[in-house]
Amino acid sequence: MTRSAFLRARRPEHKEQRRQAILDAARELAAASGVRTVSLGAVAEAVGLAKSNIVRYFGTREEIYLQLAAEEWLAWSAAVAERLPEATDPEAVVTALAETLAARPLFCDLLGNTSTSLEHNVSVPAAHAFKRTVVGTVAELGARIAPAAGLTPAEGLELAAAAAGLAGVLYPAANPSPVLVQVYAQDAELAASCPPFVPTLVRGLRAMAAGLPTLRES
Repeated sequence: MTRSAFLRARRPEHKEQRRQAILDAARELAAASGVRTVSLGAVAEAVGLAKSNIVRYFGTREEIYLQLAAEEWLAWSAAVAERLPEATDPEAVVTALAETLAARPLFCDLLGNTSTSLEHNVSVPAAHAFKRTVVGTVAELGARIAPAAGLTPAEGLELAAAAAGLAGVLYPAANPSPVLVQVYAQDAELAASCPPFVPTLVRGLRAMAAGLPTLRES
């Protein structure tokens, strides 16, 4: 497609190509500098469009990243599913959950920003579509991990949701800002408080997987 055709984007396939270009640019910018630092103007500049053209496809920057978050949920679920044939006990299940999250830093960054910013300043249809994707994905993933983890499908859902939620909290703490990196370099006691991502996530999920069956009603 020529640049002029891209800019006009009148045909459906051209519109889809433009939409995908916007998502790709937003993904690259976030991977380089973090989700919260990327503005709509930066995305527009990266794609070579005016902001007024971007909002024809996504009303706000938050809608762009909410769409990327939905795609990342599906990709994470698929990555876990690939690991499940080798996961024959709860320890292996929680390790698979943690390691597949660690392999998706953008997803972890998006998880940390979802409830605080990405679910704000978006349209009702965009929020509805996102929540439908998340709820369906967590339910499916929970049902898949439940047998190997010794859990019911409902408990598996809780464990999968907890893995994502805890990852969103742990990721920024385990990947401190440049200022905190300097602080930790100067103060070993404070540096010890920086949690290692995978071991901390695994420990928390192990505790939850062990505790969930004890809460079942007799």
